[in-house]
Amino acid sequence: MSARPLPAHAPLTQFRVADGQLLIGGLPLERLAARVGQTPFYAYDRALIVSRVGELRAALPPAVKLHYAMKANPMPAVVGLLAGLVDGVDVASAGELKIALDAGADPHEISFAGPGKRAGELRQAVAAGVLINLESFREVGVLAAVSAELGVAARVAVRVNPDFELKGSGMKMGGGPKQFGVDAEAVPQLLAEIGAAGLQFEGFHLFAGSQNLKAEAICEAQQKSWALARRLADHAPAPVRFLNLGGGFGIPYFPGEQRLDLTPIGANLAELAACAAVEMPGAELVIELGRYFVGEAGVYVTRVIDRKLSRGQVFLVVDGGLHHHLSASGNFGQVLRKNYPVAIGNRMAATDTETASVVGPLCTPLDLLAERMELPPARPGDLVVIFQSGAYGASASPQAFLGHPAVVEVLV
Repeated sequence: MSARPLPAHAPLTQFRVADGQLLIGGLPLERLAARVGQTPFYAYDRALIVSRVGELRAALPPAVKLHYAMKANPMPAVVGLLAGLVDGVDVASAGELKIALDAGADPHEISFAGPGKRAGELRQAVAAGVLINLESFREVGVLAAVSAELGVAARVAVRVNPDFELKGSGMKMGGGPKQFGVDAEAVPQLLAEIGAAGLQFEGFHLFAGSQNLKAEAICEAQQKSWALARRLADHAPAPVRFLNLGGGFGIPYFPGEQRLDLTPIGANLAELAACAAVEMPGAELVIELGRYFVGEAGVYVTRVIDRKLSRGQVFLVVDGGLHHHLSASGNFGQVLRKNYPVAIGNRMAATDTETASVVGPLCTPLDLLAERMELPPARPGDLVVIFQSGAYGASASPQAFLGHPAVVEVLV
């Protein structure tokens, strides 16, 4: 009996190849590396981000607004690009708020979430006029005092910790005990306190999970989120004008994963938008996405500095590693480590392969970027490319670890 073939990565067709080199932003990889001036670096393809927003606009009903969750990639140039393409930006700190405002995002379309907002951050958010997603009873009192001090009523929505979770989600952000939001059963009391404090209530934010590749699970979570928001609206001190149904749209990272089908999600959202027009008139439905906008548009590029053979195993030692790309090393939430898609970006036309592992320069066995993958034979000077790297890369990695140089990011 023959062995079953190992599952393959989903086809990566977003980047073209010419003369054996990967093209990023229309530039051959070696030329782009020369333009950047160093390796390692992240490169984000501007045209791919624009295309992804267009694909979503075409698949989802016009009544649904698109927000960019900038925690996925807070590079100012990326945020500036997306601020002009989407309807709003979601931030998770005062630092991200500054980037969003500097990028030209409309303050009225910025929302601020996070379970531990400091009083100073809340004051900045009220002064900026952004929508604050309340995540505790404490925040009501702080915002009431800030509103009185500044003479501006804080704009607030309630982030709800629902009594369900997004099935098959990479990270579950709701359901059961969570640090995020206010438990659904406690929300009516919170709404009463919001009304008594004189805050400007605008709606609800429900985010059940992230990185989901099953359309049916996303549709089910959206339906449950709508039903929960509809029930809670009966306790609200003012009509709902903003309803963030979360996101959770995933991208394929690992062998065997398939791309998310947007068709059923678009149909489901059209039904919910029709219901909202009748049952919650004046409410804007919002989908909050991060990695789905930027994840597939980015690559991490690192140069081979040594080739080692250890007891029959080939190791390609590169100048980047987990300090720049923690998630590719498997140390950013993976239970069992799996390989991201990897290529030798200047040898894309090669037909011969070998089994090799790509490792970084750090003095730890955790510094592993690709484990026993079939790759073209590479030599010092060649460029290793890690795909699906546009989200949770540079800003989600411990760049100060062991004192190696910081990574460069470019938008091309």
